[in-house]
Amino acid sequence: MEKAGYIYALTVAAGGIMGYARKGSAVSLAAGSLFGGLAAAGTYQMSRDPENFYLLLASSGALGAIMGIRAFRSRKFMPAGLVTCLSVLMVCGLLPRVLDAIVD
Repeated sequence: MEKAGYIYALTVAAGGIMGYARKGSAVSLAAGSLFGGLAAAGTYQMSRDPENFYLLLASSGALGAIMGIRAFRSRKFMPAGLVTCLSVLMVCGLLPRVLDAIVD
């Protein structure tokens, strides 16, 4: 799961950089850096303690919700729809840990 978390974080950060490079969007750069950094930090925390997945879960869930709304409003898959799909996959990958935490 750690490898997927780092790939997700890198993809989100790279998307922000691409948004800035192509459209000059400082908001994309800031959001990509923020959420990519949070995802990387969350993945690092989870690699040190498998029960400490909450930062990765929160950042993936928040970004998925934000970009899901943007994809719905724009009716375009790129880039908001893709980021939504990746975020949903990350949250789904964390679900077994969430369920374990609830049961314990």
